[in-house]
Parts: sequence; structure tokens; C-alpha cells
Amino acid sequence: MAKATVKKATASDARIVMKLYDLRREAEMRKARNWYAQWQLNSFDDVKQIAMNWGSQENAWFRQVLTYWENAATLALRGAVHRGLFMDWNGEMIFTFVKIKPFLKQMREFSGNPEAFSNMEKLLNSTPELRKRMQHLEEQLKKWNAMRAQAGKA
Repeated sequence: MAKATVKKATASDARIVMKLYDLRREAEMRKARNWYAQWQLNSFDDVKQIAMNWGSQENAWFRQVLTYWENAATLALRGAVHRGLFMDWNGEMIFTFVKIKPFLKQMREFSGNPEAFSNMEKLLNSTPELRKRMQHLEEQLKKWNAMRAQAGKA
């Protein structure tokens, strides 16, 4: 049986991940990423409140962060960038997806889009290593949320 060959990342792949990193540094994207990281997401009602608040800054940031990572995941899924290199550089996508994952089914039903965020989902479920990284971050997020809740009670 022939040994499978693994495609190595190229200089072109490196330029793409560098450009994706650079785009994350754009001023409005930094604000959006900061808001998303601090956003307290406890229920689907929190998602719905943002999603229905068209014209608000938070709605724009919500859509900006999620569509950025959804589109970036598409590049890796379609082979436009080396998948391994992309994931080595983009752990933030895991955080972004894990944060909405508990509400994904409801988000899809509410929006009428059964494919919403499916590229992130497909990419993050594509290897045992990525599933493990996602599971680890899910556990960390639970701990962080518990610590935040405890700090709020003190």
C-alpha cells in the first residue's frame, strides 16, 4: 500500500495566514473581538437580543466576528490555505465557535439558516486533535464563566 503524502505548508500559505492575522488587527475588528470576548453569553435570549438589535454597534460586532471566522474557515476547508498551518495560527476561532456552540441549533432555527456557522463547525470537527482542542476550550470557558460569576457575587 502506498504511503499517504501530507501536503506541506507553502510560502503562499504563510502569506495568507499572515494576512488573516493582519486583518484581525484592524481597528474596528479589534473593537469587535474585544466586545465578543467580554460578551456575557448565558442563554439563547442573549444571542437573540443582539441579533434583533439591528443598527446597534453590538449587532455589527457580533456579525463581524462570526462571519470573519466563518469565512476564514472556508479558506481552510476549500484548500485555499494549508489547514494545519491555519489552525496553528488561529486558536481564536475555536474560542469564537465554542462560545456560540451551545446555542447553535437555536441560532440556526431562529435565523432560518440551517447552515449558519457550518464551516467553522466542519473545520473544528475535522480531526481528533481539533475536537480535543475544542473540548478543552469548552471546559476552560465553563471555568472562566464560573469565576466571573463568583467574582460578581463577592
